[in-house]
Amino acid sequence: MSEKLINDIRKLMDKEEIRKVVEERLVEFRRLRNEGSCEEIFSELSFCILTANYSAEGGIAIQKAVGNGFLYLQKNELTDILKRMGHRYPEKRAEFIVKNRPLLETICKMIRTGSGKKLREWLVENVHGIGMKEASHFLRNVGFSDVAIIDFHILNLLEKYGIIKKPKTLTKKKYLEIEEALEKIASEVGIGLDALDLYLWYMETGKVLK
Repeated sequence: MSEKLINDIRKLMDKEEIRKVVEERLVEFRRLRNEGSCEEIFSELSFCILTANYSAEGGIAIQKAVGNGFLYLQKNELTDILKRMGHRYPEKRAEFIVKNRPLLETICKMIRTGSGKKLREWLVENVHGIGMKEASHFLRNVGFSDVAIIDFHILNLLEKYGIIKKPKTLTKKKYLEIEEALEKIASEVGIGLDALDLYLWYMETGKVLK
């Protein structure tokens, strides 16, 4: 574990303007889990599918444009919007989203209870367009604090601090190993994995997104 990284995270947490944004974002995530409609939850799932091999900012823009259309638009209509807004894989992502619609009620019920890690297993096995990272992203965004979002930003940061050697392929086993390292860091700092991800993302990108 890198003491330098822990110290750098603590310095960020001491900056009121950054800490306030992180805390507000976490409140939004938990509200979605406890009070959000099934349509909102499906929109968030679709957003996380869109961000795979794409950008979070691009996904946010598309999510705002589509709204509840993730549930109701025809596949060709959704494809056209994704294409117009510059998504790299408009047809495949639209296909995934449409195929996931029958799972809406099940997902909506499941996220109200249970652990993020158990739900992640189910999501990876049953939801189209979802791997470990995307499932973790979705669960974090609906209020779970026990899963880590491991993307290239996080991998780059952890390698920079000498915590890991960036793997050529992020297998499930390797994902869980890195998640365990992040859990130790979060525990040392005294925050959940949800907050840790937002601080690490800020350190790497200068932004607090979702």
